[in-house]
Amino acid sequence: MTQSHPRPAPPGPAPAGPSPADQRPAGPPRRGWVQRLGADTPRGKTAWSVVLAGLVVIAVVASLTSGPAASRRLPAAKNFTLSQLGHPGKISLAGLAGHPVIINFFASWCLPCKRETPLLASYYRQAGGKVMIIGVDSNDEAGAAQQFLSRAGVRYPVASDPFPASVTTSYGVYGLPQTFFLDSRHRVVKHVLGALSMKQLTAGVALMRATRAG
Repeated sequence: MTQSHPRPAPPGPAPAGPSPADQRPAGPPRRGWVQRLGADTPRGKTAWSVVLAGLVVIAVVASLTSGPAASRRLPAAKNFTLSQLGHPGKISLAGLAGHPVIINFFASWCLPCKRETPLLASYYRQAGGKVMIIGVDSNDEAGAAQQFLSRAGVRYPVASDPFPASVTTSYGVYGLPQTFFLDSRHRVVKHVLGALSMKQLTAGVALMRATRAG
């Protein structure tokens, strides 16, 4: 199930994936596994034309991260540099070269993210910094995002990707949350749509480590 983005002006950039539930009329936010980026706005409606491109990216990632030969043809993650939320510095994926990384796209207005983010925060604390996580706050208000992260107990670095969320959409992400697991060469070894479970999280970390020297 998907939900419409409740953001005030300016409207959000793009809708999420293609299930029939995505095509229901806009209304109050509803619970579901993924939430759309502004599908009830004029820009969101216009952006339906680019959803198919995002779906193609997702399909390619899924096909490349399965099967016995996957390690030889893993897709490379796009590099990005964004401002760090609540801090003066920048966050760059290239700055973590040589290290496996989890990239989590989320927003404070995303209902599934309210269940997922505390799980990621807890896992990061328990790992003691041995697992690198970058949060990407997509199409959000900075103040609301910082309050959300504080309540969730997030200690990993979080980048801000405000409207039009160019980094988010460059990853083919049109619905939140979504998570990418990268090996030490920053190849995508696992991609999860919707809120992560602990089983998916530990499986993704295992894949990151297994391909570290690949």
